[in-house]
Formats: sequence, structure tokens, C-alpha cells
Amino acid sequence: MKLEAQKRSDGQAAALRREDRLPAIVYNSGLNLMVSVDRRAFDKVFRSQGTSSIVDLEVDGAVHAVLVKQVQMDKRLRTPQHIDFYAVTEGQLVDVHVPIEITGTARGQREGGMLDIHRREVHIEIMPRLIPSNLSVDVSALAIGDSIHVSDIAELLPAEARILDELDRTILTVVPPRLAEAEETEAGEEAAEPEVISRGGEEDEDISPDGE
Repeated sequence: MKLEAQKRSDGQAAALRREDRLPAIVYNSGLNLMVSVDRRAFDKVFRSQGTSSIVDLEVDGAVHAVLVKQVQMDKRLRTPQHIDFYAVTEGQLVDVHVPIEITGTARGQREGGMLDIHRREVHIEIMPRLIPSNLSVDVSALAIGDSIHVSDIAELLPAEARILDELDRTILTVVPPRLAEAEETEAGEEAAEPEVISRGGEEDEDISPDGE
């Protein structure tokens, strides 16, 4: 998916945000390029591609294959403030976290159990253009007590991918009714606890490589 960007100068971040543009940086070991992107255009691309898919970022006619490495958010408004794009090199392996999309309703859920999800992504190393957008995991056949581990979803990945997570790490489990009820009660008690306000009321800080 393509996203257009414009070069920018140092110190323009606040002015760009007022114009509904987001300051960003494109970098790798040999590149450090300050740019800006249209906020709405980035939002559309990010919702579609996330952090695990290649974006073709066009800057003054030059196209850089990039991954969204980091999006710095306003803590109060939950809106993006700055983006770090990592420019990948053709033929270079990259490590990414691929989202896991859970589909179906487990048999154990219909029997009163609950789906306890431990992880929603898997960490892999792969060539950039082979990165899957997500992994679809069907839980329909799972009974109470059944689990899915990282090793169980290896076949869903491209053959060229190398899994960086531990293979015995649990992705999800169908827990028994009593355990499900205990977890729901515990979650409700935690939600009822008063919010702890941190001291100082710190403002957001932009910690991007260009320091804006």
C-alpha cells in the first residue's frame, strides 16, 4: 500500500500538526530522513497494514519500502503525534510481530468454558515482502482444557519464516467454567479499585530520533 510523504525541516512539528499532518522520520543504518504525512491518509494505511506489513512511502518521487516501527500517541486524546518508519533493504531479513486473528467459537465455550487468550501476535524473522498481514487461527474444535501453542501455528506461516518466540509458549487455552468464573470475578474486583493518579502529571514527550 502506498503513502505519500513530504520532506520537512527541523522544528516544524507543532505547525505540521495544526495543518493535520504528522511529523515522521524514515531511518535505517544509513538513512535519516525527516518527513511529514497527511494524518487521515496515514490513519487509513495504518488501520489496513498495521506494523507488520510493508508500506511504500513515496518522498519526492523516491519510494522507500518501510515498516511502521513506532507511533507516538497523545496520552489524553489517543491521537498519533509522531511516526517512526523503518526503511527496509531489499534482501534484508526483518523481525516483526504478526497479529493473530482468532476465528470461530470453541466447543468448550459452548459447554460453559472461557477462551483465555495469552498472546495476540507471534514474533518472526522473514523477508519483508513475505510478511503475512495476520494469522487466522480457528478455535472451533477446542474442548475445555485444550490449548494452542506457538508450535501449533507454525504451519500457517510462510516456509521462509523463522519463529523467534519459544515454540512451547501458550497462545490461548479453553479454561473450565469454575476457573472462568474466578477470572471474571478477579477482573471485576480490579476494575472496581480506585484509579491511582501518578505524581507530577507529566506531559507527552516526543522521543523520536529527530528529537521533536
